[in-house]
Amino acid sequence: MRRRISWLVVATTSSVVVSFVIPLCLLVRTLAEDRAMATADQEARNIAILVSGVRDDDQLAALLAGISVDQEPSTSVLTPEGTQIGGGPAMATDPDVQRAVAGEAFRKVDGDGGRVLLPVIVGDGTAVVRSSVDGDELRAGVAPAWAGIIGLGLLLMALATAIALRLGKRISDPLRAVSQTAHRLREGDLAARAPVQGTAETQELARALNGLAERTSELLATERAAVGDLSHRLRTPVTALRLDAEAVADPGLSQRLGEHIAVLQRTIDAIVREARRPVRTDLAASADVAAAVGERLEFWRPLAEDQRRSLTTSVAPGPLRVALADDDLRDLVDVLVDNVFAHTPEGTDLRVELVRDAADAVLVVADEGPGFPEPGSLREPRPGSTGLGLDIAARMAAAAGGLLERGPADGGGARVQVTLPVVAG
Repeated sequence: MRRRISWLVVATTSSVVVSFVIPLCLLVRTLAEDRAMATADQEARNIAILVSGVRDDDQLAALLAGISVDQEPSTSVLTPEGTQIGGGPAMATDPDVQRAVAGEAFRKVDGDGGRVLLPVIVGDGTAVVRSSVDGDELRAGVAPAWAGIIGLGLLLMALATAIALRLGKRISDPLRAVSQTAHRLREGDLAARAPVQGTAETQELARALNGLAERTSELLATERAAVGDLSHRLRTPVTALRLDAEAVADPGLSQRLGEHIAVLQRTIDAIVREARRPVRTDLAASADVAAAVGERLEFWRPLAEDQRRSLTTSVAPGPLRVALADDDLRDLVDVLVDNVFAHTPEGTDLRVELVRDAADAVLVVADEGPGFPEPGSLREPRPGSTGLGLDIAARMAAAAGGLLERGPADGGGARVQVTLPVVAG
């Protein structure tokens, strides 16, 4: 916008300046010619008075000789007898002089300069007075005047360009600030607010964007509060269901009810955990995934030992920063590892790897359990599996620009791979 405003002002100013400069230059040239020709005309009239009053050619020649030859204009006289008094081109053969002899007084300007010819009627015929100015005299002072006019025009254009740049900056900078605020809001910085400055329209735009950001924050907070409250309200009836299931006399039915209730409980826990995550207010959050994976594996290792699981780990040296906050990274690792503990029998081995692959950090969690059912197969799904945990993990990965993929492990079992782009620290 700033560039367009500048070009628009420059184009407009250039058009106005050129529209005035060209006619003004032509006017200066015309005025210079008129001034030189007026001087020549006055000189010719003065000499004509002398010619009409002086009868002696020698006396007239002496009077003309008294005029400096370096003085402009140069004047000469052709007597009725055909004698030329004064310098300059021969008058007797000049067609313009013959035209004046016929009684016509006139001016003439051409490439050789300007001339004023006046016929003077004397007693024995018609004499002709010719006053001439050369081309330099006709254009005297034109070049400096043109230089001044063109220089002034260029100065005006430069001044207009500077004003246009400043005006464009005053208009575009507030708009850029609003645009930067919109980008920050898009990236998750809900505390970002646009400065209310600039033109009235820009200020209104900034106020509207700020109002939208405040409303978005309110809606997110209200939504999370409502989900959290709903999840907490579900805990009481689930607890009552568990107690009732334990009181069922049929052991098989009691076990099935307990498994269903356990799935329901884990689902509610996942919803509560998701609802408790605060609305992120930091801009471009990032954390070291290597540190987060190492920390959470140390947390899960004692439980793996208690359940006689072999926990094999391979974590690439950090830092490997990705576009997720520390809490989100820990939750992501916990969801993947907890998925193995919750859906495989005790004693099932698992492997956790974190490697650097080009510009990505790749986290792999694999187990030797029953694995994921094949699409379209009649095989029962993994015990107690709802898929909610992996859905949460997939959303976290997508929020960081990554991808979650699930499939069979090389030696059987399930394999979950999360690819997260590495960002600059």
